[in-house]
This record gives sequence, C-alpha cells and structure tokens, in this order.
Amino acid sequence: MDLRQISYFVALYEEGSVTRAAERVHVVQPALSMQIAKLERELGQILFDRQPRAVVPTVAGRALHRLVRPILDDVAAAHAAMARLSTAVSGRVTAGVLSSLTMSVVPGVLLRFAEAHPDVELSLADGTTSSFIAAVGDGSIDLAVINRPERPLGLVVEPLFGEEMVLVGGRDAALPVPLPLRPRDLARLDLLLPSARNGLRSALDLRLRAEGVTLSPKLELDLVPAIAEVVGRSALFTILPAIAVSRQLAEGSLRAYRIGEPRLVRQLAIVHRRDRPLSTAATAFVATLTEEFAAATLGLGDRITVGP
Repeated sequence: MDLRQISYFVALYEEGSVTRAAERVHVVQPALSMQIAKLERELGQILFDRQPRAVVPTVAGRALHRLVRPILDDVAAAHAAMARLSTAVSGRVTAGVLSSLTMSVVPGVLLRFAEAHPDVELSLADGTTSSFIAAVGDGSIDLAVINRPERPLGLVVEPLFGEEMVLVGGRDAALPVPLPLRPRDLARLDLLLPSARNGLRSALDLRLRAEGVTLSPKLELDLVPAIAEVVGRSALFTILPAIAVSRQLAEGSLRAYRIGEPRLVRQLAIVHRRDRPLSTAATAFVATLTEEFAAATLGLGDRITVGP
C-alpha cells in the first residue's frame, strides 16, 4: 500500500463516485479503478460494493478509512509546515468572504495585505455560505469565510471569530418595544430580513428557535447594503451583524440595539479542502483578516444601545 493508493481510496470513499473521485485526484477513471482493485487484492478485502449509480464502502472499507484518513491529514500538515518555512510569501489566493465583512473590514484587509505581500495575487469573491461551500469543494476557490456549519461538510473547518447580531433601525425610527430588548420582542416588530436561503438568516433563525422565537418579516432582501439603506429610510427594522453597519452607526444614520444577554452572536469559520492545506499566502490573508476584524470591533460596543 502506497500513498497514491491511499489518496485514491480516500477520494473514492468520500466522493462515493468513481467520476468525482478521479476528478478530485486528477487522474482518469480507469487508472483510479485499477489502483483500487490492486489495493483490494493486496489486502485480500473487498472495499467497495459497486452499485449502478454509486460505490458504497463495505465494512472493510469503512475500517480502512478510519485507519488511513489520519495518514493523509498528517502528510497535508507536513506539506503546510514546510511551506511556512519559506520566508518569501508569494502565489495566488482565491477566497470567498461574506458580505457583512466585505462592507466593513475587507477594504482595510486589501490595503494592508497588498502592502505587506506585494508578490501575492489576491482574488476575493462575495457570496453566501452555501455557494462558498460548493466552490471550496470543487476547487474553484482556496478558502472561504462562512457561517460555522452545524453538520459535517467533508471540509476542514477552522473557527474564526464571532459577529454580534443586533437590531438595527433608522436614526429617527421609534422602537415600539421596551429596552432592554428580549429575543421574543423581535416578533412584534416590522422587519426586513435576508431570505431563508441566506446563511445569515439561517444562523439567526437557529439561535432564535432556541429561545422559542419565530420571525415573520414583512420584507426579505439578500443584499446587506440595500437592507441598511431601506431601513435607514423607513420605519422597518432589521437584524444584522453590528460590524456590517459600523460605518452607519458611526455616522449616526442608523441605531443599533443589543438583543438579550448573553449577546446574540453568529460564529464564523474558515473552510478549505483537506487535500489542499492553506498556503503561506492564504494563512497570511486569514491573519490579516482576523487582525482587521479585531481592530474594527474596538469601540463598536459603545454604539449599541442596551437599555433606556
């Protein structure tokens, strides 16, 4: 058994399809099938049940996966460690970043990163958690900042930081519920929220369901800048990460109200493929993003209303 056979086996096990597994390891299908058959002969075990539309691991296949998956992880970690020994940071990084961050910290990240790492080509995309998971999975982008998933993804998930979610209204909008604001009070407000297909809304609904609260917004809109604009010009309220409207809070065009204690926080994470560890350049980008986020949140809490 060699490392190539292990990587082919793990790809087939995790993809459940010879076609997808071959694409993942960048070989033609016959070559992958030949190596799997050779591995089965060597081990004296049938590792997969070949069905018309899929391959299903046998008991032996599941046992082997538990044994060899850590080997690939260790090899990937070794490659990443060796890459970090290089003092020159160069290459290309493609990343997906949620819109709440693109509106707030990303401009500063771009300026700092370009100055510190002029030999790195950085490409950022705005999108949703679901679209980023798919793009990381198929290799379209190297990494993404997403809402921390509640279920296994088959990707490496590294916790990043939390964003406090607050009630946001226009500067002159009268709040029709008393302060301090409780989660159940939100159901009494006229709300403009992202739609249910948006990861931000999913994270919000998940946390409020734990409090026995279900929201029925008057309007739904998935463009965070447009949400902030409409709320600032109407009597509607919204629920967004405070960082997403930090500029408007500083200008005074919007007001923010804390929702309950403990605070309502959505957790973000970095995701990337197991077989594509973060490069030195990508690691530097994540570090810059984290530092800019920490700087942007300094003093932000002073602009959030807690009580009367």
